[in-house]
Amino acid sequence: MAERPDAPTAPELVVESDGGTQVISPSHAYHVGRDPASDLVLSDSRVSWHHAVLRATEGHWLVEDEGSTNGTYTDGRRVQQSGVGPGSVIRFGNPADGPCAVLTGIPRPKQPGRPSSVSYPAATHTFRQPSSVRPLPSARTTRIGRAADNDLVVDDLAVSRHHAELRAGPGGYEPGGYDIVDLGSHNGTYLNGRPVERAPVLPGDIVGIGNSAFVLVGDELQEFVDTGEISLDVQELSVRVGPNRDRRTLLDQVSFPVGEKSLLAVVGPSGAGKSTLLNALTGLRPADAGTVLYDGRDLYRDYAELRRRIGLVPQDDILHTQLTVRRALGYAAELRFPEDTAPAEREARVDEVIRELGLVERADLPIHRLSGGQRKRVSVALELLTKPSLLFLDEPTSGLDPGMDRSVMHMLRGLADDGRTVIVVTHSVLSLDVCDRLLVMAPGGSIAYYGPPEEALPFFGFVEWPEAFEAFENDQGRDWAGEFRASPLYRRYVAAETRQPRRAPEPREPVAAPTSRHRGRQLWTLMRRYAAALSSDRTFLIIMVALPFVMGGMAHGLSTGKLTTDSASNVLLILCVGAVLTGAANAVRELVKERVIYQRERAVGLSRSAYLLSKVLVLGTVTVVQAVVLTLVALVGVDLNAPGGKGVLMPPLLEITLAVALLAFTAMMSGLLVSALVRKEEVTMPLLVLLAIIQVVFCGALHSLRNTPVLEQLSWLVPSHWALGAMAGTIDLHRLQPGPITSDPLFRHAVGPWLLDMGMLVVLSVVLGFLVYRLLRRHEPEIMRR
Repeated sequence: MAERPDAPTAPELVVESDGGTQVISPSHAYHVGRDPASDLVLSDSRVSWHHAVLRATEGHWLVEDEGSTNGTYTDGRRVQQSGVGPGSVIRFGNPADGPCAVLTGIPRPKQPGRPSSVSYPAATHTFRQPSSVRPLPSARTTRIGRAADNDLVVDDLAVSRHHAELRAGPGGYEPGGYDIVDLGSHNGTYLNGRPVERAPVLPGDIVGIGNSAFVLVGDELQEFVDTGEISLDVQELSVRVGPNRDRRTLLDQVSFPVGEKSLLAVVGPSGAGKSTLLNALTGLRPADAGTVLYDGRDLYRDYAELRRRIGLVPQDDILHTQLTVRRALGYAAELRFPEDTAPAEREARVDEVIRELGLVERADLPIHRLSGGQRKRVSVALELLTKPSLLFLDEPTSGLDPGMDRSVMHMLRGLADDGRTVIVVTHSVLSLDVCDRLLVMAPGGSIAYYGPPEEALPFFGFVEWPEAFEAFENDQGRDWAGEFRASPLYRRYVAAETRQPRRAPEPREPVAAPTSRHRGRQLWTLMRRYAAALSSDRTFLIIMVALPFVMGGMAHGLSTGKLTTDSASNVLLILCVGAVLTGAANAVRELVKERVIYQRERAVGLSRSAYLLSKVLVLGTVTVVQAVVLTLVALVGVDLNAPGGKGVLMPPLLEITLAVALLAFTAMMSGLLVSALVRKEEVTMPLLVLLAIIQVVFCGALHSLRNTPVLEQLSWLVPSHWALGAMAGTIDLHRLQPGPITSDPLFRHAVGPWLLDMGMLVVLSVVLGFLVYRLLRRHEPEIMRR
C-alpha cells in the first residue's frame, strides 16, 4: 500500500471484493491483482498479476488499468481509466462474470444522533445499522427493561425487569430534553460508557443497557444490539515498566485487526509479552499507550460498560472444583444475572451452555472428577453464561495430551463460528490450522507475524515450529518486527484489514466498573456456595471434626478433673493453642487458593465486601462451633476451681467458652490476613506453624513479658495474650498459681480487666478484617484500582 504525498478530499469508501470487505482511504493507492502483495487480491486466473489500481485524485476516485491482459470494466465497457464512486461495480478479466469490486459509501446520518463515540459506524457490525427504530411514545417517560410491561422490552438476561427510564423534560423532543434514569438495576445503566444514576441524554450519546445501545435521533430511539459479531482493532499498544532510566518494554507498538467471528491464536517464546497483551486486550491492565477498539468503541474509556461482553478463561480453574458442574454454573448465574431473574430462567441458561459445551452427561459430576479438557470446557461454559462477544483464553490446552489439545481447539473453532470473536494465548502449535489468524510475538513484545497460520512458517523460512522458536532465542538482535512491517503480508493482513482509522492519542482516564449495589443478594449466594464447597471437601470436614476433639481431649487429660496449681496454666495454654490452630488452619488457605476465582468475579461486578464477609460469616460460624466443642470436651466435668464457683460476670464455663471462641475467631481473621498476603498456597502451612509459635511465646503463660521493652508491646498485638488473660481472670489464676507470671494485671479476677481482654479481641478482629479488605484490593484488576 503506497503512501500518497498529499491527502485528497475524496470520500472514504467500502470495497467488497472476493468475499472480503474493507474501508479504503483517499490517502492511499490500492493495487488490485493476483500478486499476494496486492491490497485487493483476486485469485481468478483471468486477473493479471498486477491488474489495476484504485486511487483518489482531485476529490474523486479513479480506477486505472495497469496493462492487464483481459482488461478492467465499468458499466460493461473496458476502460483504461475511469471515475468511480459509491454504487460502482468494477469487473476484472471479463465484463460479464469476472471477479468484481463493489464500491459503497460510508453512510453519514443527516439528522443528529449518530453515535458520537464511534468514528466509522459502517465499519462495525453493531452500529452499521439500527436493529430497530422505535418512535418515542407520547408519554413523558419511557420505561426500559426485560419485563413485558415496559414501554421498551429488551430480551436480555443481563437487563433487569425494570432497568431504566428515559424521562422527557420541559424541552420535550428538543436536544437536551431527556434524562436517562437508572432504576436500581443489577448491571447498571451507562451513558457513553460511564455508569450513571441520572444524566441528560443528547443526540449522539450512547445509552448502554445490557447488550443493547440506544441513540436518540429526533423523536425516535434507535436500538443497536451487540449480537456477538464484533471486530477488534488493536492500535499501537505499548507497555513499559520500571523506573524512567531503566524502563523495560513489555509491548512495543502492537497493532493488528481481528475480524468478526474469528479465531485468533497468539504464540511466541516465553517473555515475548503474551500475558501482557492479554491483560491489555481485556482491559485488566490497560496499555500505557495505544488504543483497543471494541467494534469501534474505545475499550479503555468504555470499560465499565463493555467489560460484561468480554469473557476471560485464565489458565487456572475459575470454579470451585468440589461442586458439580450444574451447581457451580448455577451459583455463577445467580451472581451475574439480575436478582429479579426467575430461577427457571437461570436454569434454562445453565442447561443451554451445558448442551453447547457438550457437558450434558457430566453435568452432575463434581468438577474435580473431570478430565483436564472437560474442566476447561466448564470454565468456558461459565463465561458463556452472559453471552460475551469477545472470549479470551489463556493457555487452555496446557497440560493436555494431543488429543485433548485438538478437541479444545475445535471447541473454540465452533464457538467462533457461532458468532463470537475468540482469542487464545497458547504454547501449543498442534492445532493452529483451525484458526483464522495467527499472531506470533517476538522477544521484546513486538509482532513477528500476523496472518493465516499456514503462511507463518514459509514467511520465517522454517519447516517446523521448534526451529522458529529456537531462532527467536538465538537471534535476539534480529529486527523481527521491522521485517514483518516491511513485508507484503503486513500490508495485506494488517494495514488493509484494519477497518477503524488510527485514533490520535487522547487524554482519558479509564472508569472502573462499579460493583453490584445488591451486596446482600451477592452475600447470600456467596455464603451458600462457600458452605456447599466446604461441605463437599472431605479433607476439610475430617480436620474440622477431629481437631477440637483431639485438642480438647489433651486439655481434659491434663486437668485431672480439677484445675489446680499444677494443671491450671497448662490447661489454659492448651485451650489457647487449640483455638489458634483451629481458627487459623480453617482460613489460612482460603483466599490464596481462590485468588483466580476472585480476580475474575471481581472484574465482572463482585463486591469485595460481600466476598470477604461471606468468608468471615461461614468460616466464623464453623470456627466458633469448633471452639465451643473444644472447650466443652476439655472442661465438662472438670472442677474449674473459680473463686466461690463464680466467674467475673457469668458462670465460669460460659466465660471461658466465650474467650476461646473469640480467640478462635480472631485467629481465623489472622489466617485470612496470611492468606491475603502470600502469593502461593504452598507457603501457608509453614506460616501457620509460625503463627502458632508466636501465639504460644507471647501469650504470657510461659514467662512474664511485663516490663520487657518491645516484647511487652508486641504481646499487645497477639490475640492469645488477651484470651489467656480473660480465662485466667475467670478462675483467678494468680490465686491458684502465685508468682510473677500470673501477677499480670490482665489476669485479675475483676470486671475491668476481663472486659478489656475481651474487648481487645474484638478490636483485633476488626483491625485484621480491615487489613484483609485492603489487601484484597492488591489482587484485583489494575483498572479497578485506579
